[in-house]
Amino acid sequence: MSLARLFTDHPRSLGLSWTGHAAGALRIGAKLIGAGLAAIVHALVPGWFTDTAGRTVTETYQYIQKIKAVSSNPEQWSDYDI
Repeated sequence: MSLARLFTDHPRSLGLSWTGHAAGALRIGAKLIGAGLAAIVHALVPGWFTDTAGRTVTETYQYIQKIKAVSSNPEQWSDYDI
């Protein structure tokens, strides 16, 4: 696989530019890292961050569905593509 294809095939298959895909993936990754940290703290202190991880996962799914809906070819997306 050529280096160019490594960076462009997946974003193009979703109807996104490399930069648009990168921005979305970075946003999702950062939010999920935060949710994971909140879940770890919640495991230690159950009264803290009681809904943070679940709410973040729901918001992330809704964000992905929104981007999918406005992409040039939403039929190419699975429910878990980013």
